[in-house]
Amino acid sequence: MLGPRGGYEFGGPAQPGFIGFIEELKPGVPLVLLPPVMIGLWFVFRNTWRELDEDAHRHRAALLAQGRADSRPFVAFVMCAMILTLQEYFGGRVYFDAKIHKLLVEYDTLHPHVIEFRKYEELWGYVWWAGTRIGGYVFVPFGLWKLLYPKDSLLDLGLRTKGFWSHIWIYLSILAFILPVTYIASRAPDFRSYYPFYKASTRSWFDFLAWESMYFAQFLALEMFFRGFWIGVLRRSLGSGAIFAMAVPYCMIHYGKPYLETCGAIIAGIFLGSLSMRTKSIYQGFLVHISVAALMDWLALAQRGALPTELFPPNFPN
Repeated sequence: MLGPRGGYEFGGPAQPGFIGFIEELKPGVPLVLLPPVMIGLWFVFRNTWRELDEDAHRHRAALLAQGRADSRPFVAFVMCAMILTLQEYFGGRVYFDAKIHKLLVEYDTLHPHVIEFRKYEELWGYVWWAGTRIGGYVFVPFGLWKLLYPKDSLLDLGLRTKGFWSHIWIYLSILAFILPVTYIASRAPDFRSYYPFYKASTRSWFDFLAWESMYFAQFLALEMFFRGFWIGVLRRSLGSGAIFAMAVPYCMIHYGKPYLETCGAIIAGIFLGSLSMRTKSIYQGFLVHISVAALMDWLALAQRGALPTELFPPNFPN
């Protein structure tokens, strides 16, 4: 899951009991868990991967027979690399503080009580963050691809809803597994201090729900980009390799988040990418993402006794 850049360091105060023991083992946990999990993914999705490889083989054979080169990997990888680079340098808090913050302060001075910037300064920073993710993950790649490849249907990039209810059992099964794991992870001190990203979520339910709305919207954009666009435009060129190519940058955008979560993104990238190819839809992955994200924020606040108690922050205009 995406979040604003922030460093993460191992160590810190010693933790008692079981949690302290887990903290000491943390660096080696993925090395132990990844092999059996990957074997499990192989058995669950190997037929899906084979079907993708067979379709890609036919596509490449047809291009070779026509004496044509496949331009899709070249265009897609350059486009995706540029999108991620622009977001890294211009879509985060550093750029917001350096450039956008001053503009909003000036506007708030000239037009008091319109955007309430002084009251919602941190929230506006996340408006910028979520907005650049939605624009960069959805409007830029989907719009540019349709311009370059007008015969391609954007709905084929994981956006069709047909068959959604027939696969709802997959989402429920995943949730039954993930929810207890998330609860256990929420006991770790770095988890409780890291979530939610928007620290003023504790101030009021308005703050909490405004943040969650933006958070969910950027998750939909994220799924559209990584599991929809990225795999959708490359699957006929790379077959199952499109999933694994996507999983690498998907893991990397988690750098700065808690270590075990970043390692878990390797599994999540492959799993959700494979799931989107099996169901021909991104929506199952989106539901998984927002369910876990909402629970993580809720648990982090609840474990600190910091759930909001007011509907609106002080002096909120009615």
